[in-house]
Amino acid sequence: MRKLFSCLLVLCLLSVSCLALAEVKDDVEAAAALTHDELVEKAMAESGTLVVAGNTSRIANAAEDFAALYNITVESTNLKDQEIYEKLQSDVIDMVMIQDGANLLAYINKGVLLNYVPASVKDLVKENDQTPALVHQYINKLFIYNNLGDSVPAIRNVWELTDPAMKGRVIFKNPESEKVNMNFLVMLTSPQWCEKLEAAYEAWKGEKADLGDYENIGYKWIAEFLENVTFGKSDTTIAEEVSQETAGGTLGLFVLSKLRSSSVLTDNLTVAQYDASEKGYVLEPFAGFMYPMYSMVSANARRPYTAMLFIEYLMTQEGFAPWGKSIGAYASNTSIPEKEGDLPLSVWKDTLVMEDPVYISENRNDVEDFVQDHLN
Repeated sequence: MRKLFSCLLVLCLLSVSCLALAEVKDDVEAAAALTHDELVEKAMAESGTLVVAGNTSRIANAAEDFAALYNITVESTNLKDQEIYEKLQSDVIDMVMIQDGANLLAYINKGVLLNYVPASVKDLVKENDQTPALVHQYINKLFIYNNLGDSVPAIRNVWELTDPAMKGRVIFKNPESEKVNMNFLVMLTSPQWCEKLEAAYEAWKGEKADLGDYENIGYKWIAEFLENVTFGKSDTTIAEEVSQETAGGTLGLFVLSKLRSSSVLTDNLTVAQYDASEKGYVLEPFAGFMYPMYSMVSANARRPYTAMLFIEYLMTQEGFAPWGKSIGAYASNTSIPEKEGDLPLSVWKDTLVMEDPVYISENRNDVEDFVQDHLN
């Protein structure tokens, strides 16, 4: 009898949980047509603390401003992607800001995360930035080099980074621990980027590349690039290291927005694409890579309408302000301009490797195995 009662209790809890998830899904679907005022009214009818998590430290600033604006208690946490996904399985979270579109697709398909596009900004966001998940912003990681000394690595072709003369002079965070870095490498094996890498190789060497045993030219570049790389602890420490007076001849591939840090000696650094744009030449075939930060509602949200109100707020100029005050963050809301002195999102999309979640999800295992073999 006790065993039967336990089984019935588990089934009851599962039923309640599934019902709650279904209700949140229905709320998100219904909210797509709500005006701002209607959304506010629904959010104000909810009670309790709004719990948000993000793979960005500045979510805390946005959450604080939002809490003051609507007189709502908000608990925000800055976590890595994997920590957010783990937390979604065990804790109640209302809303997340998260990167790595390939992993995100799996959680959308499982119904763990739900997509919400506020009606108030729908016409200001490009259609491909609305599905399968709403893009809040784009972030870029760029080739940035130390401009001191006699061996400045002012590259114009990414194949220069595979030259043995660059060994130990290129700093990059280990793609085995930084998923967006791995995603970048995966994209280079795609037909689109293989074609561009082939053309860049011929421009560099004056002949076609000998692929040997490599599956395609993307794998060749990855292997030879990693051969020259020294791994940095984080993008912040890479920016600091490359900017030092004693770091002449080094180059990093790291997040542009790290230049905002007071610990980075920006006068000693040159952003390769800035230099190319100013002088009128093209970096062949890319100047780094770019990936989205998505805003999503959790299927186990206790304050779903408040979570959606926060997403709407994040999509406004006021809500984007914590990121927009420095270079290297680009709102998907087309009415919000880039930081003065930066290049527009349209230029970055033309000059950087862009993340394709579907291609990455279908090919990441193969590239991860290849990278692991070349790092061990």
